[in-house]
Amino acid sequence: MSHVRSVLVVGASASGLATAEALRRKGFGGALTLVGAEAETPYDRPPLSKQVLSGAWEPQRAQLRSAEALARLDAEFVLGEQAVALDVDRLQVTTEAGRTLAADAVVIATGVGARLLPGRCGVRGVHAVRTLADSLALRAELVAARRVVVLGDGVLGAEAAATARQTGAEVTLAGPQPAPLTRQLGPTAARHLAALHRNNGVNLRGGVLPEDLHTRDGRVTGVRLSDGTELEADVVITAIGSLPATGWLDGSGLTVDDGVVCDAHCRAAPGVWAVGDVARWYHLGLGRPLRLENRTNASEQALAVAADILGQGRPYTPVPYFWTDQFDTKIQVHGVVPPEADATVVDGDAGSGRFVVRLDGPSGPECVLGWNMPKQARLRRTSLLDHYTHQPSTATATVTATT
Repeated sequence: MSHVRSVLVVGASASGLATAEALRRKGFGGALTLVGAEAETPYDRPPLSKQVLSGAWEPQRAQLRSAEALARLDAEFVLGEQAVALDVDRLQVTTEAGRTLAADAVVIATGVGARLLPGRCGVRGVHAVRTLADSLALRAELVAARRVVVLGDGVLGAEAAATARQTGAEVTLAGPQPAPLTRQLGPTAARHLAALHRNNGVNLRGGVLPEDLHTRDGRVTGVRLSDGTELEADVVITAIGSLPATGWLDGSGLTVDDGVVCDAHCRAAPGVWAVGDVARWYHLGLGRPLRLENRTNASEQALAVAADILGQGRPYTPVPYFWTDQFDTKIQVHGVVPPEADATVVDGDAGSGRFVVRLDGPSGPECVLGWNMPKQARLRRTSLLDHYTHQPSTATATVTATT
């Protein structure tokens, strides 16, 4: 049995809340505290670039739990107060207000922040989409925007471009990849995604980086790309990547390297765990560290961390999974696309808009992608289990990395 009688979760995020709920479901009756930098109660982030941004949802609908459900959790919520330091030896967290909180177990669930363009600060009309406030501020401007430029061709950028286009604006999506989401989907599906965006009127500019913003009277008027292209813009959406929110851990003694470095049980140090987008843990099946930024991992990893805190843990070896909705298309991805993947359509027909692609690496299937075929993609997921659950004999449960 675990000796833990109090748990402090730093980050009132989806993963932080899921950890707290999992602890209660597993019978934990001790003190439970969640600290969050934002004043809002925990909310879901995937709708921020879609339903909330489009106006189809009011902000309250993105809340993960009702006030009644949060009350039943019997936890203390310290919201609107950012953590600024962690004392690993004392398992003690200090907040920006000078509050000191201690517990038998600390869970780091601070997520990621948006990577910002140099010179963006204070320029009106330039928006990131990471928080509920970000989404609502952008939504207010999209109502009147005529020309929108989205910088960044990953999941967030492509979703924001699709949403902006559906408001009626002229939209350009620019990024370094040959087609949107090439790294996340593989070249075959990425080419289909590029065609989907073009068919819906999105102008694509691939293989480029943002070079400069043009402004007038403190407001953005356009963008210059690295190939010399000049684009006019009333609104610019930046989705050029993210940074794990680990700055507050400087001096803590934890190893930080593209996230909080953890062992196979998501432990960063004795009494300290990390969960969700900020956690970089050792995936025994893959034999390497892995950090995932998606909603499914936030929930599944929370279950694993809660079990480990209570002495019931085992190595966390998921088959990674994410989904994205763009225009009328739903894409589900099980696994991670391997470099130089060999892609085979195994269900449906790519020309019909409904298909499943299997992506093979050197040792066999490593990823299955469904394009408007969620059930078939889920069934094909079983072909990936050996790759993700196999535990190499040379694997170790700990990771050494440079801060």
